[in-house]
Amino acid sequence: MDDFKEKLITLLHYPNISWNTVYQMLKKDPTLQSLHRIHSQTLQQTNLFPPINSRNSSTNSSIITLHPDIIHEQIRQYETNDIVVITIFDERYPRYLKEIYQPPWALFAKGDLSLLEKEPKLAVVGSRQATQYGKNAIRLLFPELIDNGVLIVSGLAKGIDALAHEYAIKNGGKTIAVIAGGFYHIYPKENLNLALKMMKSQLVLSEYPPDTKPLRWHFPSRNRIISGLSNGTFIIEAKRKSGSLITANFAVNEGREVFSLPGSIFNPYSIGANDLIQQGAKLVTSAEDILNELRLNS
Repeated sequence: MDDFKEKLITLLHYPNISWNTVYQMLKKDPTLQSLHRIHSQTLQQTNLFPPINSRNSSTNSSIITLHPDIIHEQIRQYETNDIVVITIFDERYPRYLKEIYQPPWALFAKGDLSLLEKEPKLAVVGSRQATQYGKNAIRLLFPELIDNGVLIVSGLAKGIDALAHEYAIKNGGKTIAVIAGGFYHIYPKENLNLALKMMKSQLVLSEYPPDTKPLRWHFPSRNRIISGLSNGTFIIEAKRKSGSLITANFAVNEGREVFSLPGSIFNPYSIGANDLIQQGAKLVTSAEDILNELRLNS
């Protein structure tokens, strides 16, 4: 690992570091030569991170010293545990992800890295309270999607996300999970075995160092990566206000395709999906509806 890459990874381990802080530091010091000392007043938060609790934060006049030896040891352990760190400056960094607003400075990855290059990718997200209708839709649509080489990207959450990963694997396909928090704190716990399985034969990604505990704001933040990796996003069951719609909005803003499964007007978990169709998302009744669009945009 070269000196600059290790410095950037070290910086990402710093408590409360924000995307904008890293950006401003790289503008002023492109090689991060001055990383050994940082004024606490530069460690401001952005919308991707929580507000600083004044009781726990240092005063503006204090200087915080990094401990590179400790972080270097953590990074060494990542290599031992087959965790690879891919920075935005590396060739392996996904090209579609570079196009989004505030692309992650680095991806912590565990699993089959060749999946980052596989196309096309389809983000599949939906309600944590998946109904039988949503499950049946996945069973119906996934075999043809997988047979046509579509890689499934999702968030390893309870419900539709976990089903998307499981049915991609069951049908002999490939899948990528983007998690909130780090590898050492998989959430929800009930998906730990699925995560471990995917770390061996599929791929799990996070923008956070492995020992990061998942926090509330990590979830909407990671949604931009799910859509950013993918050629299109498919919504299967979503309430009017849900994380799935956040993912769809990210996709729209980045000019990616948005697909939605129509549902009953009596089902609250279909209201958000139906709203998306009214707003211009492509209505999906068969795998071909998705494949046609992905072929046109490949």
